[in-house]
Amino acid sequence: MAVLSLLLWGCLLLPVAVASQTAQHLYRNYCIASKIGVRFHVLPISHLNRFWMLVDRAVLGHVKRVFGESTFTRYNWMGWELPDRYSSHHELGDVFMLVTPGRNWLYIGHPDVVVDVVRRRDDFPRCVELGQVLDVFGPSVGSVEGQRWANQRKIMASCFNERYNETVWSESISQANDMIRYWLARSSIRTTADEARTLSLDVLCKVGFGKSFGFEGSEEASGTSPSESYKQSLQLILENCILIIAMGPRFFTSMPWLPRKWRQVGEAVTAFRKFMTDMYEDEKRRVSSGTSSAAGTRTFLSSLAKASLNAKDGEGLTEQEIYGNIFVINFAGHDTSAHVFTFAVYFLAANPQVQDWLSEELKQVLGDSSPDQWDYYAQFPRLKRCLAVLYETIRLYTPVPVTKWTKDKTQTLVVGDKSLVLPPNTMMCLAYSSLQTDPRWWGEDSLTWRPSRFIRSSTKSNQEVHNPQCPNTSSPEEEFIEPRRGTFVGWSEGTRDCPGRKFSQVEFVATVASLFRDHTVAPVPLKGETDEMSRQRVLDLIKNDSGMVLLQQMLHPERAPLVWRKR
Repeated sequence: MAVLSLLLWGCLLLPVAVASQTAQHLYRNYCIASKIGVRFHVLPISHLNRFWMLVDRAVLGHVKRVFGESTFTRYNWMGWELPDRYSSHHELGDVFMLVTPGRNWLYIGHPDVVVDVVRRRDDFPRCVELGQVLDVFGPSVGSVEGQRWANQRKIMASCFNERYNETVWSESISQANDMIRYWLARSSIRTTADEARTLSLDVLCKVGFGKSFGFEGSEEASGTSPSESYKQSLQLILENCILIIAMGPRFFTSMPWLPRKWRQVGEAVTAFRKFMTDMYEDEKRRVSSGTSSAAGTRTFLSSLAKASLNAKDGEGLTEQEIYGNIFVINFAGHDTSAHVFTFAVYFLAANPQVQDWLSEELKQVLGDSSPDQWDYYAQFPRLKRCLAVLYETIRLYTPVPVTKWTKDKTQTLVVGDKSLVLPPNTMMCLAYSSLQTDPRWWGEDSLTWRPSRFIRSSTKSNQEVHNPQCPNTSSPEEEFIEPRRGTFVGWSEGTRDCPGRKFSQVEFVATVASLFRDHTVAPVPLKGETDEMSRQRVLDLIKNDSGMVLLQQMLHPERAPLVWRKR
């Protein structure tokens, strides 16, 4: 009876103790924020509370229905930045702060301040704690700092060069042509996001590990066991990435009593690690015997292994760091590319005039040539409109936010005519959703998806091409407009920007070129809908049914089926 009583008291007192500690931390951070000199809001729950991240939207939905809109329901959930856009910065200033029990978060919405922050990388480093959640197979370039980061970044550069981009180009074209044949054979497509993931994964398999796979649509997918196939094991890991990050890979590999689906995740983790180990050991043998992979057959893994094995003591990657970086390359290159492509396809489906604008450029640059004749070096740089579609999509729906912090030092930051003193442990968020949509930098139509904002005709004295169907703006006469520094952080900024930036651009442009030179896409109209109504429904779906899961994505694209046709 005494034991039961103790347990009961423990259950009652534990929430009280947690609430008391949370209140103390919140008050401490409130006092700190009060001295900085910026406007701020106080939130009762930390952004990084993992349990809250699982239930935030569901709980806040009930709170909002009962109590109405408040600071709590507006800001205290993952992904609040997307619907808010630039509103908070116009209300509260170029910088403002959210005070939480964990840390204080400074949101930066002015490009000049952003440029200053990324320039001072030693004063405002990336918060590696956030990157460490992806250390599923080992440390990576996103989770280390100092000299280890410099060494990893230098060796990672061996994976991202023009030789690899040429492979990305050819493989993306091959996969996209198989994908469009699959789509054309069906009356409607609800699986655009799934097929986008398949294409992205197949490209990564080819470039990362030298393994080619024919494209398989959702209805054609084979039932191969993840323990028997590199591709299947990686696909299962990426599909369950949130679970693996939350629980850790060892949980799935050492618990035989788990449900069958979770045991399969464990099998995939074990198999993928074995695939990487076997390929790494093979490359080690090649390097030792002087017969390392030829340049034409080099893969990401062989490049990392060779560069590390040939590096000076202490400058190469450890075996675990190689595995960690390979996983991060696959995670970042797979999900981000697939989500951005899905957004782009739905935007294009709702904007047939932009499809015509793209096709015009593609026919001029590529002519009627067969896709297997398309040349990366001659034609990729000329496909500026395709690149503009990518930039415009990322501008409105950046997959990953960029965060910095002051770490363990006090730093000063000039904002306008004020010099802010930021204490240690202050988180800083480059407010991508505000920076990339603020009318001050992007014009009155800043919330409209309009790729032509990135294109201007050199024959018109630097005047931007506003008419997407303008017949006189051929590709050789056009220039791509690079965004003003600090207003576009889609691939981050500064020395720690995304190393796979060119990779993602080449994959996207090659895929779009393969799909839209000779084909069109449109929403399937519902009963009683006009074409215009169906396009507006797609735009509404993008706006109202997108959000942050682990990355920014369309949550239910299958709710708007699409149909593909030949021109």
